[in-house]
Amino acid sequence: MLRIIFLCVAALAVAAHAQTYPIKPIRILVPVPAGGTADIFARMLAPAMSNQLGQQLVIDNRGGAGGLIGTELAAKAPPDGYTLMMCSQGPITIVPHLQKNVPYDALRDFTAVSLISAGPYLLTTQPNAPFKTIKELIAAAKAEPGRISYASAGSGAPNHLASEQFKAMAGVNLQHEPYKGAPQAVTDLLGGHVRLYFGSIPPLVAHIKAGRLRALGVSSAKRTHQVPDLPTISEGGVPGFEFYSWFGMLAPARTPRPYLQRVHEVLMKAMRAPETTSQFEAQGADPVGNSPEEFAAFIKREYDTNARLVKTAGLRVE
Repeated sequence: MLRIIFLCVAALAVAAHAQTYPIKPIRILVPVPAGGTADIFARMLAPAMSNQLGQQLVIDNRGGAGGLIGTELAAKAPPDGYTLMMCSQGPITIVPHLQKNVPYDALRDFTAVSLISAGPYLLTTQPNAPFKTIKELIAAAKAEPGRISYASAGSGAPNHLASEQFKAMAGVNLQHEPYKGAPQAVTDLLGGHVRLYFGSIPPLVAHIKAGRLRALGVSSAKRTHQVPDLPTISEGGVPGFEFYSWFGMLAPARTPRPYLQRVHEVLMKAMRAPETTSQFEAQGADPVGNSPEEFAAFIKREYDTNARLVKTAGLRVE
């Protein structure tokens, strides 16, 4: 009886506090360096959410270790409604299958808020690359096994898995060059230090339009409206190839539900605001927005799918 009374009192206290939540700034942990796609989305959404909540949303970039550093901080943060995380699938649904002793449980240590965006990758290279199509790339890679390098945002990052899937399906040997985040990988790609890079559209679209990079193919099953003339990788010479990147918002497990409902409410309004929609479009991204329950189910499906991909590819990161 005392336990029931205590729980009822605690629930009433949380409900009362939710009427005034938030009473201080909220931190959005971003487990990638500034300039990465997750960082871009967090900075796009934070101002509109701040205006609704009446409190500042502070972006806290904690990149490194394929996203593990920032993700561990989010998992171990107090579940008080004042820590959120803008994540990609890497540290949530890929890295746990790639290495031992991941310092969090991806399915138990977080509460889903919403899927923010989901879209394909572009396979890119320099304009002066000796290959201009997927078929030419495959021929060049087979002629010189292991000579062509590809960048990733880190071992275990989603574009690492996309690249390994491409290698396996195309039957080629490429040299992996892991970086500490997407911005560094793109910088070295622009400088010609690596030859290939799978990246989500937002950070790459300006470079492609300016002629600084060449897109070889898109990883979706069908051509994307952002670059409608670009063939899919499947069309280009790797039948059946398909890979998507996604980004979403999570909170530490056991964050009070009234707080999560408030965050979800303002996030949906921010995503649907005309000015935010135009920002997504300018970045070549499509906003999604769904319920916490739908996002949680999506994460579980992705977790199981990537477990099979990692096992099939025989990947392991020590």
